[in-house]
Amino acid sequence: MSEPATKATLDPVLLLGEIAEIGGDQARGAWVARRLRAQGLEPQTDEQGNVWAGQGSTLVVAHLDTVLTPTTLRREQNRWYGPAVGDNSSGVAVLMALADELVALGCTVAFSVGEEGLGNLRGARQLVKHRRPQQMIAVDGYLPGVVSRSAGSYRMRARLSGPGGHAWGDREAPSPVPALGQALAQMYALERPSQTSLNVGRLWGGEAINAIPQEVGFELDLRALDASVLTQKSAQVKEILMEAARRFNVRLELEVLGERPAGSTATPAMLEAARNALAEVGLEAQFTAGSTDASAGVEAGIPAITLSVYRGGGAHTPEEWVEPESLRLGVRALRSFVRQLAKT
Repeated sequence: MSEPATKATLDPVLLLGEIAEIGGDQARGAWVARRLRAQGLEPQTDEQGNVWAGQGSTLVVAHLDTVLTPTTLRREQNRWYGPAVGDNSSGVAVLMALADELVALGCTVAFSVGEEGLGNLRGARQLVKHRRPQQMIAVDGYLPGVVSRSAGSYRMRARLSGPGGHAWGDREAPSPVPALGQALAQMYALERPSQTSLNVGRLWGGEAINAIPQEVGFELDLRALDASVLTQKSAQVKEILMEAARRFNVRLELEVLGERPAGSTATPAMLEAARNALAEVGLEAQFTAGSTDASAGVEAGIPAITLSVYRGGGAHTPEEWVEPESLRLGVRALRSFVRQLAKT
């Protein structure tokens, strides 16, 4: 791929000031489309809500969706505060600043949905399936991180139910509550190898203090770097739940909410380019494992990696913050990274 002529780059800080205050995938996608057209590109969309431009073999993607709804930013001298100001409004701003340049380098520049929460990578998986890239770069996370390995995940919802009834008058009726309690205690007591996590993120159930609950339930997130460990732990969790339901004579329903692959497809050239790109902006690359849109590339067996592009903290909280000036470092690092890969 030949390099384009050098031209003025859009300021990612100004772009961040716009996108970080827009809530909702549809509105954020519309902003992306307008900004791409302003750069002389032809944005395309799909039924998932992804927006992209270019037809290149390298897919560079930043996710549009957020955990919390963006609000008006609180702009202090060196930090901006607001839900989703970092994850991933900053990634979107950096990628947008380079969109036309990267398309000229032979990339498809994309802005995905469904990366957060229960999205199950639906946007990135759709892009990989239909754009069929030869390699994939996700733009996401804190400098100087490089996610070179995908952490696998298994997400499920469990419901335990019984007949319900009056707390006194039906006191002999089976209750799903002790089954839930036993299951949770045994799940958290499971031996877990290092780099494995188990988290119950949501609990619910019950209708009134003086009523035996008809239903209780929870949502579980299991993660591991080793696919076999993830398979083993998910099987153990299911067995714990089935045994608790049998012991307390209640019904059990299980629903798989999402699965992400474990593994790595990052090439030596990608690792070296990331190391060099961050060194050019005075940073030492920190190679880590995580779950990003690049996991869709790992799943498809194509070279995939995630490059971070900003400094910040408090992700997924109302007090999330970024150092806006750091996005300019991110632009330089991403440009260098892609240019190096274009020469390989």
